[in-house]
Amino acid sequence: MSIAEVHYMPATPQRPLVPPQPPRASEDMTFLERMRTMRVSAIATWGQRAYEEDVIEGGFFGRSSFILNAPDAIRHVLVDNYENYTRTPTGLRVLRPMLGQGVLIAEGRAWKHQRRTLAPAFTPRAVGTLVPHMIGAIDETIAALKEQTRRPVDLREAMQYMTLEIAGRTMFSFGMDRHGATLRDFVMEYGDRLARPHMLDMMLPLSWPSPQDFRRARFRKRWTAFVGQLIAERRAAGKTEGAPPRDLFDLMVEARDPETGKAFSDAQLGDEVATMILAGHETTATALFWSLYLLALDPATQDEVAAEVKSSPLDVERLKFTRAVIDETMRLYPPAFLIARAAAGPDIVAGRQIRKKDVILMAPWILHRHEKLWRDPNAFIPQRFMAPHPPPDRFAYLPFGVGPRICIGAHFALTEATLALAKLIGAFRVELIDKMPVTPVGVVTTQPDHSPMFTISPR
Repeated sequence: MSIAEVHYMPATPQRPLVPPQPPRASEDMTFLERMRTMRVSAIATWGQRAYEEDVIEGGFFGRSSFILNAPDAIRHVLVDNYENYTRTPTGLRVLRPMLGQGVLIAEGRAWKHQRRTLAPAFTPRAVGTLVPHMIGAIDETIAALKEQTRRPVDLREAMQYMTLEIAGRTMFSFGMDRHGATLRDFVMEYGDRLARPHMLDMMLPLSWPSPQDFRRARFRKRWTAFVGQLIAERRAAGKTEGAPPRDLFDLMVEARDPETGKAFSDAQLGDEVATMILAGHETTATALFWSLYLLALDPATQDEVAAEVKSSPLDVERLKFTRAVIDETMRLYPPAFLIARAAAGPDIVAGRQIRKKDVILMAPWILHRHEKLWRDPNAFIPQRFMAPHPPPDRFAYLPFGVGPRICIGAHFALTEATLALAKLIGAFRVELIDKMPVTPVGVVTTQPDHSPMFTISPR
């Protein structure tokens, strides 16, 4: 069977599951064809060579571009010489309206200040204090799903609402029953209408607004007003004098840069809140959807998760197989499918001369399926993340990035996803109704091309 086909190979005792994937691009795809395809899904623009070679060199609007698949080269760009590589103008156009100058896209001194200031809020100890908020929202989701057993249910939507609820409770200590639908509408509106780059987004200098930028600016005005409303409600709820922080908002308000002693300004606080809510809910909801989809396609692995949950206390450290399912899901469907950087100055990477403004691409979607780096790269094999198998090369597996700019919320996200998957599979057997293959598309995150319908039944 061709790896370009979207039909999957079901798991058997002799063969692991190979889930659906998009067709790989023709190597002679024209520039205009590539641009049209990118508007739908960036991951459909990469051909078979990208999954076989260490470096793919190409052109990008008069500049050279390089796709890196060699771990040593990736280490050089993201760790050893990371200050020479900044976000691309296209990436900033797409992300700034939602995230402002938050830690995810800030650069230079501003980023270092934000990272230092936020770090204490995301230590394992700090995240541990937020687990009760997570468990409460997960339990309420399970209770609501029990009312929908044995009839069609959209688990993607359920995961989006659940992770929104977790984001609201862990950030503000209040539920998102009044604001969740509005927040989800903002996310869906931006993803559907404004996050897909147009050709002018890539051609124009960042200082020249593209037609889409005017629409994004109008969106940002409404979005920042909404985030400001959430912050105002949380501030009105107050905090007991001398009491320990009860949520991320308390931690972020009290945070001080350990070098300068500076706190966040109101504008900075708004951008950090927006970053944490969006990055925290959308990527985790997507990872949980793909996990449930894979387990529905692979009932034996689903039963193994259920058996672990039944025999283990609800402790992330003990849910080793459940965590391996999450890790393998993020290998096959990395939340951030592409890391793009622009060279601020000349460099040499993997023996190639890099000039100022050249574009460096590290695509977890490609890297995680690269034929030199993984055995059975397209197959769903959670055991590859468990002993006695050695851990993957740190620069071959990048679900949260790597180096100084690794996702600050990685531990939070893994804790949430592992607990949620364990409790969901412990409560329900999950099966697919929709037999049409679900194909991943790359638009900001690795999303399904449609939301299939599932059935759930009590265990």
